[in-house]
Amino acid sequence: MTTAAETTTQGIPPEEGFFQRIRINISAGNLGSWPVVIGLIIIVLFFSLKADNFFTPGNFTNILTQMAGVTMLAYGVVFVLLIGEIDLSISYVSGIAGVVVAQLTLAGSSHAIPGILAIAAAIGVCALIGLFQGSIVALIGVPAFVVTLAGFQIWQGVIQKSIPQGVLSIQDNTVNNVANYFFSEKAGWAMAIAVSAVYVASTVAGIVSRRRHGVVIRNPVMVGLKLVGIVAASFIVVAICNKDRGVPFVLLLIVAMLLLWTFIAKRTTFGRHVYAVGGNAEAARRSGINVPRVRIIVFMISSGMAGLGGVVLAARLSSVDLNAGGGTLLIDAIAAAVIGGVSLFGGRGEVRDALFGSLVIATIANGLNTLNLTQGTIYIVTGSILLLAVTLDTILRRRQKKAGR
Repeated sequence: MTTAAETTTQGIPPEEGFFQRIRINISAGNLGSWPVVIGLIIIVLFFSLKADNFFTPGNFTNILTQMAGVTMLAYGVVFVLLIGEIDLSISYVSGIAGVVVAQLTLAGSSHAIPGILAIAAAIGVCALIGLFQGSIVALIGVPAFVVTLAGFQIWQGVIQKSIPQGVLSIQDNTVNNVANYFFSEKAGWAMAIAVSAVYVASTVAGIVSRRRHGVVIRNPVMVGLKLVGIVAASFIVVAICNKDRGVPFVLLLIVAMLLLWTFIAKRTTFGRHVYAVGGNAEAARRSGINVPRVRIIVFMISSGMAGLGGVVLAARLSSVDLNAGGGTLLIDAIAAAVIGGVSLFGGRGEVRDALFGSLVIATIANGLNTLNLTQGTIYIVTGSILLLAVTLDTILRRRQKKAGR
C-alpha cells in the first residue's frame, strides 16, 4: 500500500522534489524562518566588514548577555500572539520581578530568603499577575489591549511606590549569577557534547518512529544537514565563548527555555489547543476546547516569562531602579517575536522565531553602537525592520488564504 507521502514524490528525483517543495512554499507564502535567518547572516557580515571590533569573542558574549532578558520576554509573548492577542504589560511586569527579587534578598532584612527561592517567588508573583489579567480578558471579555495597557500603567506605578529610595541593590550571588556567571572551558565543551547528543538522539528517535509507522522521510538530505549544522553550531559557539570568559549561564537559560516551550507548543495537547484558538477561536470552542482556560494560561506564561526576564535584567545590573521595565523593553520583546516570524493575526509562528528576532535586534543595536551611531539611529532602524516584518506577514497571510492554507 502506498502512502500519501510516497505518492507525492514517486517518479521525482530527491533534489527535484526538494526544490519543487521550495517553489510551492514560496508561491503559497510559507517561508518559515528563512527570511530572518538570511537577514541575520547579512547583518552579521555587514557589521563584520564595517566595524573592526564587532566580530570578536568578547563582543559575541556581550550580544548574548544583552539579548537574554528580552529573549525571555519574547518567548512568553509568542504564546499570546499565537492566540491573536497582545500583552502590553510585560515590560513593567518584568520590573515587578526585579523589585520582588531585590526586596526578598535585601541584605540585613528580617524577611531575606535564599536567592533561588526569591527568583521562584518573583516568577510566581508575575504568573499571578498574568492569571489576573488573563481572567479579565477570558472570563469578562475585556479586550486584551485595554487590560494589558492598564496593567502597563498599574505595574509601573507599583514599581514607583515600591522603591521610594530610587534604587535597590542586589547583593545575593545566586541572583546576580543568573546574568553574570560564566562556565569553565571544560564545562562549556561538556555542554556542547550534551546538546549535540540530545539533538542527534531525538532526531534519530523521531526518524525511527516515523519509519516504524510507515511514514517516508521526504528529505533525508535536509535532515542530515540540520544534524550537522546544529552539532557544528554548538561547538563553534562554545569555542568562541571560551576565547573570552567562557559560556555564559544566560546562553544555557536561553537554550533551556527554547527547548521547554518548543516542546510545550509543538508536542503537547495544550500547544495544539493554542494554535487552534489562534486559528479560529469559535471552531476551537465547538470542537470542545476550553478557550477561556487556554487564554488564561497563555497570559500566565507571558507574565511568568516576563518575570524570568526581569530577574535576568535585574541581575545584569545587580540592582533595580525606578526605570525597571521602562525604555524600549516592551517594543523590543514584541518586535523580536514579530520580526522572527510570529504572526500578529494568530495561529502561526514558533518559539524559535522569538530567538531569531532577539538576535536580529541585539545584533543591530550592538553593531550600530560599535559604529558610534546615535540611539536615534538604532530606533529608526529597529522600527523600520518591525514595519517590514509586519508588512511581510500581512502579504504572506493573504497569499496563504489564496492558496487555501
